Amino acid sequence: MKPLSYRSIFISDVHLGTRDCRAEFLVDFLESTQCETLYLVGDIIDLWAMRRSVHWPPAHTRVLQLLFEKAAAGCDVIYIPGNHDELMRDFVGTEFNGVRILRDAEHVTHDGRRFFVSHGDEFDTFVRHNGLLRVVGDGIYPVLLAANRWFNGLRRRFGRPYWSLSSFIKSKVGNARRYMDKYEAAVARSASSQEYDGHICGHIHKAGIVSRDGILYCNDGDWVEHCTALVEDLDGRLQLLHWADHKRIEQVNEGMDVEAALIPLMALSVKR
Repeated sequence: MKPLSYRSIFISDVHLGTRDCRAEFLVDFLESTQCETLYLVGDIIDLWAMRRSVHWPPAHTRVLQLLFEKAAAGCDVIYIPGNHDELMRDFVGTEFNGVRILRDAEHVTHDGRRFFVSHGDEFDTFVRHNGLLRVVGDGIYPVLLAANRWFNGLRRRFGRPYWSLSSFIKSKVGNARRYMDKYEAAVARSASSQEYDGHICGHIHKAGIVSRDGILYCNDGDWVEHCTALVEDLDGRLQLLHWADHKRIEQVNEGMDVEAALIPLMALSVKR
């Protein structure tokens, strides 16, 4: 199958080295797409979690191989470390196997819009609850992810597609929803103050494209609970790709503020 072509792709919160990383989906995504610029927007390798234990199956190694292969083939691969791989911030300004390591970046879309790109953990201090994990509880979140693994293992046995139980539970927690809303607002205010058209980030494991007072907040999501990526097509339009058993696109309707459209990608299939 011919790869899907994009001008730019943004992924974050992969958390390689942990049991909850959905690396097999990311391998399929990277093998099925090509782009001019690939942004790795933080928390690619979970160095925090790897201090306690390391889970590194072959699919995790394959993800790194594909990233280096893309860089060698001419793709501009930019790595912006997050809080879980913050040790890599010591190497900002250097290049490794063709991958450039930056603290943050400015991205200009094909249609001329300017976006600031960062992992997004810097905005935790502007939100009263100071972090989503504190909202749902540092001890509860790993339990949610473990329940997510068990639940989807059971669904696979019955031929059912992947579905994020942990994300569903978080969506029902009022404090978590309020945190996410305040987080989006803080990110949008920062972009506005710097006269950007928008901000692209990750960090909170909730993908979305939201217009706030003319500023476009774009979160590329994660590869732990949702398997999502933000992509820019060759005309400069931004879309969210949901790369799980049932794939779909959430895209901006440029004629309105933000309109979510679900488009089945029936021609695509996840490798088992």
